Amino acid sequence: MTREEKSQVIQDLTAVLAGTNTLYLADISGLNAQATSNLRRACYRADVQLSVVKNTLLAKAMEASDKDFGELPTVLKGNTSMMIAEAANAPAKLIKDFRKKSKKPLLKGAFAEESIYIGDEQLDALVNIKSREELIGDIIGLLQSPAKNVISALQSGGQTLSGILKTLSEK
Repeated sequence: MTREEKSQVIQDLTAVLAGTNTLYLADISGLNAQATSNLRRACYRADVQLSVVKNTLLAKAMEASDKDFGELPTVLKGNTSMMIAEAANAPAKLIKDFRKKSKKPLLKGAFAEESIYIGDEQLDALVNIKSREELIGDIIGLLQSPAKNVISALQSGGQTLSGILKTLSEK
């Protein structure tokens, strides 16, 4: 690869990093062709972009990026695959599901919603991250709860009052 080609790849990776809030780095080495194909299909279905990257080029792109990736460049050793998604927990769920059949992919690290996660033991924490839509749903549910209680109290009060008036009118 020539110096110009490397420079172009670094620019492309920097643009990709600037456009995402979710980046997972995984090790998929050791997967056979069939398992790799199945992983790529699963990524496509889950709307996760999977690509194999050169560690040095990705490290340079992280340095050139405006975002702070913290210790994430330290995990760039060996075979590295980059997973990018809109939902912060989508790649983690995909890795966890895929591991039911295989021991790979191993999570090296992740950048999700401005937070850095290093190591495979962080996978469960990443699976439990709520997506933007789930958080909005929770907030709407919390906002509706007091309003429902007020409406319910007003309705029950009106029924009690009408019951008292009906009883008095019958006497």
